[in-house]
Amino acid sequence: MTARLASRAGIALLNLLGRLPLPALRALGAWIGRLLFVLAAPRRKVALRNLELCFPDVPEQQRRAWARESFESFCQTFLDRGWLWSGSEALVRSRVKLVGAVQELEGDTPTIVFAPHFYSMDAGGLALPLNTGREFTSIFATNPDPALDAWFMGGRQRFGNVRMLNRADGVKPIIACLRKGGLLYLLPDMDYGRNDSVFVPFFAMPDAATIPSLSRFARLGRAKVVALYSRMTPEGYVAELTPAWENFPTDDHVADTARMNRELEAAIRTMPAQYYWVHKRFKTRPEGQPSLY
Repeated sequence: MTARLASRAGIALLNLLGRLPLPALRALGAWIGRLLFVLAAPRRKVALRNLELCFPDVPEQQRRAWARESFESFCQTFLDRGWLWSGSEALVRSRVKLVGAVQELEGDTPTIVFAPHFYSMDAGGLALPLNTGREFTSIFATNPDPALDAWFMGGRQRFGNVRMLNRADGVKPIIACLRKGGLLYLLPDMDYGRNDSVFVPFFAMPDAATIPSLSRFARLGRAKVVALYSRMTPEGYVAELTPAWENFPTDDHVADTARMNRELEAAIRTMPAQYYWVHKRFKTRPEGQPSLY
């Protein structure tokens, strides 16, 4: 079987599994997650190392429990894409709730939605266009597998007025959309390498490479910033929108980026096992410092 056929078969299986009752689907995801925690040793080590670096004062037993739960959440949210991206609109609306400062979506003030990498981020990405008619854009990188790329793009654009912008196209279309009064769904909390990154604190790490795009896009687009923190629940998902951040952006993009990380830290502490710990968050080090992995 070619890779493309395998991808299509996998997508079909996920769509089929999406018809299961949610408790059964979540139980299956948890079981797969526990299995992967044992078998996927490289990613398990990354998750455990990230948690050790971020929470050195937390007992090792608790960090390991968070890592195991993180694998379970990853698999559960991955399986949920079967119904998120192929289920009826009525089904998705019944399971995905938008709460918090929803009034921030009213009007036409340029708005950036800071949407960090919680495993539930794709549910949050659907919650917005289901609850506003405003143009909604996000930035993506093309998946090398055409079948998977079409699946991701189709799922994320299935509701509302959503436009996916390719990272390779640069910032001009992003800023143009913002200045027209659109919403930008931005996920700038991963380690994207040395280019354009600044080193700012993240939990116990004083020097996490972080791109300052939230501050720069807000300034260039004359946009306010709100955060969207998406949480998996037994009933589905809850995406909580925060009020617009006060005094943001400033003229100091490094200070703004450090603040972004502090805001994210507070959200992670409410659901530590649902954050994307399997990514090498500290792979980029200041000049001359050794690898942490």
